[in-house]
Amino acid sequence: MPRKRGRVEHWWLIALPVLAFLAVFFVYPSATILFRTFTKFDPPQTGGLDNLVWFFSRDANRTILVRTFLVAGLSTILTSLLAFPYAYLMTRVQPSVRTLMLGIVLVSMFFGILLRNFAWVVLLQVQGPLNDVIEMLGFERQRFLGTMPAVLMGMTHVLFPYMVLPLYAVLRGIDTRLVLAAESLGATPRRAFWQIYIPLSLPGFFAGALLVFVLALGFFITPAVLGSPQQSLISQLMYAQFYRQAAFGRAGAMAIVLLAATVLVLLLARALSRRSRAYEAAP
Repeated sequence: MPRKRGRVEHWWLIALPVLAFLAVFFVYPSATILFRTFTKFDPPQTGGLDNLVWFFSRDANRTILVRTFLVAGLSTILTSLLAFPYAYLMTRVQPSVRTLMLGIVLVSMFFGILLRNFAWVVLLQVQGPLNDVIEMLGFERQRFLGTMPAVLMGMTHVLFPYMVLPLYAVLRGIDTRLVLAAESLGATPRRAFWQIYIPLSLPGFFAGALLVFVLALGFFITPAVLGSPQQSLISQLMYAQFYRQAAFGRAGAMAIVLLAATVLVLLLARALSRRSRAYEAAP
């Protein structure tokens, strides 16, 4: 018994720095934002829920909120379409090639997000390499910077590892003999792949898609660098309210709306994952 109690106390001591870090850098700022949402007001707001009413009463705010979720959804779809073949290929190649492919994904995460976005600025500018290829193919040069496609390209690039790694973790555990068994029973390779392999990969897809979608909702640097003020996302609107207008209550209202919408998405994803036929890994 003394040993057991000593171990419990020991683990609490180890957890204290982590708890203190979370309290200082997460709990306190979140509580402050929540408090200012209902205490800091700018005319004509006076009190109560006026900041939330202000947010939903303006067409521009609702449009930006819808655009944010649309961009997050599109970036999740694009990331999934690129990540699934890559993760699947990692399970089919030789170990040396697999290590190289995994290293490429991990190395890309080591570079700062700002550096990766400015790399896209170089690639997408009018006199950049991408327009050089377009001109070689016989088409006119296009303006990509300041458009939503440029934002989607940058977000897909940054979020790609967060989709690949959960997918690969699940795909590597799928027993491919199940697909071969389905083919031996008369199923075509395509049908066996879609009805056996794809359902078993859904847990990895749900985990990666949820992670990518939630991260995309709060993206700020990529839309600010590659996008335009006319196509702002909610993170840019929050930044403007915080630092340009010092409207802390309005910015807090946006944060609460985004948090509530994110929690709703998480609950919906949880319900969908429960209904899907999840792959159960062997102990």
